[in-house]
Amino acid sequence: MEIEDFDFELPEELIAQTPLKDRASSRLMKLNRDKRTITHHHFYDIVDLLHAGDCLVLNDTKVLPARLYGIKEDTDAKVEILLLKQIENDDWEVLAKPAKKIQEGTQISFGNGKLTATCIEIKEHGGRILRFNYQGIFYEVLDQLGEMPLPPYIKEQLKEKDRYQTVYAKEQGSAAAPTAGLHFTEELLEKLKQKGIEIAFITLHVGIGTFRPVRVDNIQEHEMHAEFYQMTQKTADQLNAVKNRGDRIISVGTTSIRTLETIASDTGGTFEERNGWTDIFIYPPYQFKAIDGLITNFHLPKSTLIMLVSALADRDFILEAYHKAVEERYRFFSFGDAMLII
Repeated sequence: MEIEDFDFELPEELIAQTPLKDRASSRLMKLNRDKRTITHHHFYDIVDLLHAGDCLVLNDTKVLPARLYGIKEDTDAKVEILLLKQIENDDWEVLAKPAKKIQEGTQISFGNGKLTATCIEIKEHGGRILRFNYQGIFYEVLDQLGEMPLPPYIKEQLKEKDRYQTVYAKEQGSAAAPTAGLHFTEELLEKLKQKGIEIAFITLHVGIGTFRPVRVDNIQEHEMHAEFYQMTQKTADQLNAVKNRGDRIISVGTTSIRTLETIASDTGGTFEERNGWTDIFIYPPYQFKAIDGLITNFHLPKSTLIMLVSALADRDFILEAYHKAVEERYRFFSFGDAMLII
């Protein structure tokens, strides 16, 4: 398939720049794949749109305040660092801007020396490996000095860091939020449980590659960046039980799908305790092995994410829904509205 098959017209003013005051008050578009119907709701209606016995799979990754501003210790030149992933101990792969100023041996100071780093390796595609030095606990220092790495299409400054975290974020390590989960509140999760809807957790640390555009005409030539995932035995047992009794597994977000499908593809459709790296790229036609439905946000034109949802719900139906969302003035992307596909 060609990248142009996943394009649509999106007015810039529909890109949500700030989160709503009430997470659960965002709008929700429901797509029924069998009936090919589209209906309009609010996210808090999810309690009524799901069935007792359904299981929602949430990604409990926690976004690092991964953007750091520092100075080169020899010249006082300003540099910007974006943490991508921990290599081992205090060594991290990062993106640096301007990259040409960061060579092997370059020393950088952040927060008047509260955190320092030395470049120990230059990677392909402009990446760097930095070795950090600090007193205390790295994540506490990072929380003091770092900023949330908001997507490039969000121009407004985020006033509250927690609004780019899900309320159930737990496992440190993500460069971006699993944004479908931003709509949930503690109260809404409790209502779902009271109805008999199960909640299961997996972890996938979202990489910065999620923001990178597809640069090939033939989408089969696109290479995904690998991201770390893990599933516990508890979650595996829970999901196998849901499947065995014939109830639905509904992924909250494309990150949860990539984890679930990675594991189920290797095991013939069942789940097991596992961790590793996945670069799975899902696009039409794809036979899903793990899930029965999806909660997701509205995605960028020509992105790997709109390709994924087009594999689940049929490309023409998805594009019809997106055109309807534009007509109805839905809010798009990370801080925008949501879609339920069942």
